[in-house]
Amino acid sequence: MTEKTQLRCSCGQVRLEVRAAPLISAECYCNSCREGAARMATLPGAPDVTNGVGGTPYVLYRKDRVSIVAGQDKLRAFRLKPASSTRRVIATCCNTPVFTEFKGGHWLSLYADLWPDGTAPAMDVRTQTGDLPAQLQPDDSVPSGGWPTTKFYGRLLAAWIAMGFKVPEVKVDGPELAI
Repeated sequence: MTEKTQLRCSCGQVRLEVRAAPLISAECYCNSCREGAARMATLPGAPDVTNGVGGTPYVLYRKDRVSIVAGQDKLRAFRLKPASSTRRVIATCCNTPVFTEFKGGHWLSLYADLWPDGTAPAMDVRTQTGDLPAQLQPDDSVPSGGWPTTKFYGRLLAAWIAMGFKVPEVKVDGPELAI
């Protein structure tokens, strides 16, 4: 039997279902994720998706294990720059960040805030901590750098192999937002 988890935006109009276990849970500290989170936080009613110390917690799933079961018409994407290969998708009904997607990627980085309080998977790794100034470095309660990051990329590669090197499309209708 495949485990299914129901996720939703803040108001409940956008609902997703994820199947099976995630690939990995990661806090990203890259400049792009920090800027994207800051821009989304300026939207009316938008939740702050950061962990309070600059990281953006994500739960990564294979695209073929994520279904949008309601509210597809409420999803809109935005990019930090017009030519950016990364798009961030929000639920426009309540400005809840839903996922980040990399062009050509076979996974979705779902914002951990989609899980009900206290139910998101524990973070496995911190990535891109080198983008932070020395005085803002997070504690060592979650592994980062070197070997943990190599394992992170290894899990992504193993999932892609298991998917037969396919990259499913995740459709987001409507014009992209300028945030």
